[in-house]
Amino acid sequence: MKTEFPSKAEISRTWFVLDARETALGRVASKAAKILMGKHRPDYVPFLDSGDHVIVINAEKAILTGQKERQKLYRRHSGYPGGLREESAQRVRSIRPVRMVEEAIRGMLPKTKLGNQMYRKLKVYAGEKHPHQAQQPKALAVLE
Repeated sequence: MKTEFPSKAEISRTWFVLDARETALGRVASKAAKILMGKHRPDYVPFLDSGDHVIVINAEKAILTGQKERQKLYRRHSGYPGGLREESAQRVRSIRPVRMVEEAIRGMLPKTKLGNQMYRKLKVYAGEKHPHQAQQPKALAVLE
């Protein structure tokens, strides 16, 4: 008996909307990563990008539990000596709240070309509005 694998043409992608309002950042990120990878589908295989598109709205209203708002650090490096920059989560939220959600989801995806391909299907918006109404996205609860 042969195992059937979906081809690229057979994979139909749908769009989902996740609302991050009053929800822990990690819960939103894990749900989004699962959908981007395609683990919610019956035809999931780890070596194919069979996931769907994800739109995350209200990224600025995602919750960090405990003392993470003050203590969690976001680091980036320019590539030059002494080029390490550190910012607290509180500052990142005030400057660019989308970055917090993007980095959390990115960290849960595979660190390969396939992971980059999955990450491109992610759209994150700080507020309530998004320009993807034409795709008819389905609302999805974070806690299921």
